[in-house]
Amino acid sequence: MRNRTVLISGASIAGPVLAYWLHRYGFQPTVVEIAPSLRPGGHAVDIRGASRQVVAEMGLTERIKAKSVPEKGFALVDRKGNMKARVAAEAFGGEGIVAEIEIMRGDLSEILYDASLDGTEYFFGDRITALDEGADGVKVTFASGLVRSFDLVIGADGVHSGVRALAFGPEERFVTFLGGYTAYFTVADPGDLNNWFLMYNEPGGLCAGIRPERGGTAKASLSFTSPPLSYDRKDLQAQKDLLSQRFAGASWRVPDLLAEMRQAPDFYFDSLCQVRVDRWSRGRIALMGDAAHCASPLSGLGTAASLLGAYVLAGELAATPDDHERAFSAYQMEMKGFVEQAMELPPGGVNGMAPNSKMMIALRNLSMRMITKWPMRQLMAKQAAKADAISLKHYGGASR
Repeated sequence: MRNRTVLISGASIAGPVLAYWLHRYGFQPTVVEIAPSLRPGGHAVDIRGASRQVVAEMGLTERIKAKSVPEKGFALVDRKGNMKARVAAEAFGGEGIVAEIEIMRGDLSEILYDASLDGTEYFFGDRITALDEGADGVKVTFASGLVRSFDLVIGADGVHSGVRALAFGPEERFVTFLGGYTAYFTVADPGDLNNWFLMYNEPGGLCAGIRPERGGTAKASLSFTSPPLSYDRKDLQAQKDLLSQRFAGASWRVPDLLAEMRQAPDFYFDSLCQVRVDRWSRGRIALMGDAAHCASPLSGLGTAASLLGAYVLAGELAATPDDHERAFSAYQMEMKGFVEQAMELPPGGVNGMAPNSKMMIALRNLSMRMITKWPMRQLMAKQAAKADAISLKHYGGASR
């Protein structure tokens, strides 16, 4: 095997899963993560569709279920907290807005990291600053000053991928702004959620949400529609000020959420966007997950895409370990259909999540009440079926 050593940038979801499968197939994976440790927090993610098969093959289904959040479903509420529409978790075979298996992103990341430790080298608090590809490998320079060579390099480092910027081009060529921004952060469990994911809207494109976790906390979200904004991605205080200004005077639980946001240990803010890269590989360097194809949180398939992409990429590299270009091409072909469907946003896109007027909020609530009835049921069933839009191959070490 000529292509044995593989450097993976990113230790969230896709990176550890890829490392697990590569080690299982005889490769030597190394993972570098810019954060000093595993990133805590993040919104709830789900294991749905074909991605359930991947975690089952890894022997992680029961561990994930043990850490899952027992959500009853999703509900839209008014300013007094009255439910205006709701969809139970068991709707659409457990593949609806809230899936049957929901888990906090930080918990899932920890489970996947633990599963990958055997046989994987990890570097935290470092990042790739230069990639120099040669005929026999890639010389990688890290921010710490370390210089090492690897046979292959994989960018699993998210929407703002450093690997993509170094090897494929500037971010603006691949990232499309969808017209809004969102923030996630942890708050104290208010004690009255009754295991429902609650969402509230106000005119002006404001959307606030809170969903249960385990252990006395809940996850809050604040989103709003907007033209592109100029802000410092590293200045969390300025981002919190921006949210406070946007949501000033909003009702429901918003004042409490804004107050808790100030002290949240895991505050995250970013634009709602999509990532499209026509070709996911160049020479010995390839992209996966959000770095290659992010449909935005609106699609609900980002975690599934990361799990499936890691499984397929490792399998194709194992199938042709001495021909990485053929493996990368096969990986993209296997994932193409799933990704194309995932990139199709739900009706209304960002404006469907955060309607701009009272009338549009009322119409959206009405459509949500009708979602389990014909003809709305057919539209939602089609959206839910996207998670199964791939038939996983058998790659020797993994059974179908």
